[in-house]
Amino acid sequence: MTIKLVALDIDGTLLTSDGRVTPEVFEAIQEAKAQGVHVVLATGRPRSGVLHLLKELQLDQPGDLVITFNGGLIQDVHTGETLYEEQLSYEDYLDIEYLSRKLLVPMHAITKTGIYTANRNIGKYTIHEAKLVQSDLFYRTPEEMEQHTILKCMYVDEPERLEELLPAIPADFYERFTIVRSAPFYLELLPKTVNKGFALLQLASKLNLSPDQVMAVGDQENDQAMLEVAGLPVAMENASPELKHFAKKITRSNDDSGVAYALRKWVLR
Repeated sequence: MTIKLVALDIDGTLLTSDGRVTPEVFEAIQEAKAQGVHVVLATGRPRSGVLHLLKELQLDQPGDLVITFNGGLIQDVHTGETLYEEQLSYEDYLDIEYLSRKLLVPMHAITKTGIYTANRNIGKYTIHEAKLVQSDLFYRTPEEMEQHTILKCMYVDEPERLEELLPAIPADFYERFTIVRSAPFYLELLPKTVNKGFALLQLASKLNLSPDQVMAVGDQENDQAMLEVAGLPVAMENASPELKHFAKKITRSNDDSGVAYALRKWVLR
């Protein structure tokens, strides 16, 4: 069946290792749009971290849509209208924050308007995330977070440190939250119903498309859910070995314009 919707992860997929969109990728996306294909960025980043890319890729036109917060938010890019949103409760936040102190791991919470941390000594990966997604960064105590709408929390530390703490996360956390690695140094905690796959199905339904008409392209664990639901799941050559098990196709690496290769080989006519 003809592919009519393409969901693209950003980091490690759309972008090169140094954070660029190659000319080949830009041109292939424009060709797909010209053929009536919906090209949607599906990312763990907040909206602030994708606006410049949406503009650069001309994916900010009427009818363009974007999936952010690992599936926690779907918006119309042009109007800013929210089509779908899931949030963590304040009680969820308190439990996640308490565990971070117990495990001695830096942690931050992300809202539509900024990144908030209760770590007086702000972790280097929290600072990195704020710069990466061009977000304001705030220090707030847990008590000051009650009035904020939190879409996700993140434990952030050296990869080996995150590996060490995984067995210490209580079993009930896995029942209550979606817990995924979006990068070696990021462990994300989201509402249980939230993942890129569920958001992608919501989006396909809104566009009156079947899963067979959807291609999803990614490279990390947090992309697994959307590869599982897409009719054509594609992993980058640089993807984790685990993710490649869920792909029907392997494209070139992000540094070799793998998104462009996938679009030209399996989407463009």
